[in-house]
Amino acid sequence: MEPAMTQMPPDDARRAIRSGETALGIELGSTRIKACLTTLAGETLATGGHAWENTLADDLWTYPLEAVHDGLVAAYTELAAEVEERFGERLADVGAVGVSAMMHGYLAFDADGDLLVPFRTWRNVNTAAAAAELSDALDINIPLRWTVAHVHQAVLDGEEHVARLARVTTLSGYVHELLTGERVLGVGDASGMFPIDSATGDYDRDMLRTADELIHRAGATHLQLAELLPTVRTAGEHAGRLTDEGARLLDPSGTLASGAVAAPPEGDAGTGMVATNAVTPRTGNVSAGTSIFSMIVLERPLSSRHEEIDLVTTPAGHAVAMVHCNNGASEIGEWAGVFGEFARALGHNASADEVFSALFSGALAGGSDDGILAYNHLSGEPIARLDEGRPLVARTPSSSLTLAGFMRAQLRGSFATLSLGMRTLADEGVEIDAMRAHGGVFRTAGVAQQLLAEAVGAPVAVSATASEGGAWGMALLAAYAHARTRDVDATLSGWLETAIFADEQTSVVTPQPQAVADHADFLDRWTAGLAIERAAVETMP
Repeated sequence: MEPAMTQMPPDDARRAIRSGETALGIELGSTRIKACLTTLAGETLATGGHAWENTLADDLWTYPLEAVHDGLVAAYTELAAEVEERFGERLADVGAVGVSAMMHGYLAFDADGDLLVPFRTWRNVNTAAAAAELSDALDINIPLRWTVAHVHQAVLDGEEHVARLARVTTLSGYVHELLTGERVLGVGDASGMFPIDSATGDYDRDMLRTADELIHRAGATHLQLAELLPTVRTAGEHAGRLTDEGARLLDPSGTLASGAVAAPPEGDAGTGMVATNAVTPRTGNVSAGTSIFSMIVLERPLSSRHEEIDLVTTPAGHAVAMVHCNNGASEIGEWAGVFGEFARALGHNASADEVFSALFSGALAGGSDDGILAYNHLSGEPIARLDEGRPLVARTPSSSLTLAGFMRAQLRGSFATLSLGMRTLADEGVEIDAMRAHGGVFRTAGVAQQLLAEAVGAPVAVSATASEGGAWGMALLAAYAHARTRDVDATLSGWLETAIFADEQTSVVTPQPQAVADHADFLDRWTAGLAIERAAVETMP
């Protein structure tokens, strides 16, 4: 999905580019590395991207760090070429820069900065024993993908590298250090490494002591989590500047100058909140991509621990209830590819937008998916109690197999695991004024938006900037960091409201009670059908 380009006069855009009054946001997602250059007011000037894929090595999902470096160069090079093509200017300077990436996971280094084991991504579910022990000891849900769970699991497994472990970070923290030399992490991403104390905006000290004791009892008496983890920064705080080495990493041609203000590196959940302006209590957002997750900014703490709910923070440090599902819209994308191939076989060279529009066109027809169940699990899904996944479609003999019903089942199925987690928040009494949604699945107007509203039981807003995505959200955080260097004293939420979203155009869908009840009935059938999924895992190794 391509961001909407600025409509500002070309001469004004050229002046902003020449003077470095710009912000560069980079996001390393699960399938694409994206770069987005904006004005300091958030207007998109150019974008670049690079496709990449994780690989399964020794039963663990990973990306080689060489692919990280190559992807950064490829995405930036494409962006710089677009700047020159659109505006006739070489991109020699940017005012601010920021990096975000898929959250969580495990990047482990020794004291010399050498990688000890291949990068272990959020997708891995091998940390069940460690996560369970930590959750019980800390009395807070520690998800399988959190960095501290990976650390403790490596200790429990007696992995050789633990003896040399000196520091850990996330992917955004790793790239930020390459660009700036600073070993820091934005609080939103840090909250996926270890629990954050909202009162201090830093790692919870009491929990650090408890976790250290647990790790020491398991045999790693030399480890101290406070020394392993990167320093925490909130949005707008100093996080370094682009160094000469960092500029050369992005732009090997030597054109890009150093010196850009650097925002604290963030996770893709944080940039999703920023990109949708959902950073204040009673607001939330849903990000639908390779994974799907919701982020609800809390008014008050939850009453108890829930396995389905991660407690993280906004980039400004406010408490957030996160429902994270490993599997999102990828399976829908696979089916769209099949139907696009079929169209080409018939002599119709349909674009991706045309394919999705045709597939989604009848998906709002109530009852069209009766008797059809779709499961989007390419990998394990903790909320659904699945250690592995097998994408599948099942239907009753009496069901009517139509394109509309098939795609309605696919869309509902892609939101189903999220719905299970949202039920828990509803039972906690968490109230949501509106959910904001972004991701490619919402590009076809109204369809996925309507079904998501029914799935979460709340109004869902999609804005004109919904296609901008996480790289744009990171560029906004970079622009905010730049504004703070100019003595702008606004909070992140206040700055977003006045400087970026003051004239925002949104469409809002409010679900009808009967439609919400109908989705609840579907979810009950879908949940019972998870037995089919488990059988498929057993019989399709």
